[in-house]
Amino acid sequence: MPFDSFPGSSLALSTRMAGLHSSAIRDLLTLTSRPEVVSLAGGLPATEMIPAERISQAATRALQDPRAVQYGETPGWAPLRETVAAWECERIGRRVETDEVVVTHGSQQALSLLAQVLLDPGEAVVVEDPGYTGALQVFRAAQAQLVPVALDENGMDTAALERVLASGLRPKLVHTVSNFHNPRGVVLSAPRRAHLAHLADRYGFWIIEDDPYGELWFGTPAPVPVAAHSDRVIRLSSASKVLAPALRVGWLHGDRRVCEAVELLKQGADLCGSSLTQQIAAELLGDRPWLSGHLDTIRTVYSGRARALLGALEGAFGDRIAQASVHGGMFCWIEFTDGTDTAVLLEAAVGRGVAFVPGSAFALGSGHAHGARLCFATNSAQTLNEAVARLAAAHRALG
Repeated sequence: MPFDSFPGSSLALSTRMAGLHSSAIRDLLTLTSRPEVVSLAGGLPATEMIPAERISQAATRALQDPRAVQYGETPGWAPLRETVAAWECERIGRRVETDEVVVTHGSQQALSLLAQVLLDPGEAVVVEDPGYTGALQVFRAAQAQLVPVALDENGMDTAALERVLASGLRPKLVHTVSNFHNPRGVVLSAPRRAHLAHLADRYGFWIIEDDPYGELWFGTPAPVPVAAHSDRVIRLSSASKVLAPALRVGWLHGDRRVCEAVELLKQGADLCGSSLTQQIAAELLGDRPWLSGHLDTIRTVYSGRARALLGALEGAFGDRIAQASVHGGMFCWIEFTDGTDTAVLLEAAVGRGVAFVPGSAFALGSGHAHGARLCFATNSAQTLNEAVARLAAAHRALG
């Protein structure tokens, strides 16, 4: 239900609360916390892939420095910002200065602060369809006008975007999950990255390149970031998917003026992040030999789980679903070709001990009723096979 003022009461909430919905995925996580339910719903990294012992060692070392338990700088722990700047410099192929990096409380906070910095109510924001629910929530709270552009197997259809721009649309920004899209799992192709950057330069909008999954490639790394093609790109990323969500370490980098504005708003939001967890993240992300081996292990495990899930789905459903190849990340997207409404299927599936996210949760309107996002990262191959068997039983029960 939309979040709104209580009828007949004196509680009058701000207009930005009108029409806001709780994330269907957050609601599902509460539902699927029951131990008997196998959840393919959340975007949770595998617990056994989180380097708890290495984090513990880094925490012990960090606590030897009294600054680790004190307030820190608003834009983040300086050594972490330096590490992120060096990492992003390698990825985009040009120098990134430390003052072009802001460390945030997860990349979701970065997205929220950017919306406050860049958007006035009513301004147009182009989002992918289906879209990342966290971004849709942020832009709705900013009272933006959301304009959907479809995805295909090569990511955002930038030709379709160019057509709406040519017809007169002037968005303030375009949001894209360029690598291993959430929820579709697709990768924005190299030609489309260059095209999107060209459109930003031509029409003067900002691009938010949301990239929490870019290091989770299987076999072949994703193309160079959109930011390599234009300085109108603000990149977001996070340690949540490669280290641990509980560190709550994300970051953004881009135009120095935007970073300064984000820092100013962040002072009013939280003053600073956790000095302790940022020091831990700085050590782990800065230890390149260890990090390289750690990422290789994650890629190997997740790649095997993706194959297990896709194979089980193919065996259970055959041509009743369409599914794309998975080349990285944490999700696969399926579409039922037999008319199955996945919101209805979810209710039956939870009753049989398995959960997923129906496609409608990622739609701006009433679309994607036959789609579903399934996370393969969290569970073992054996558990994934059991989950698909339960899903197939729920599907059969619907007739």
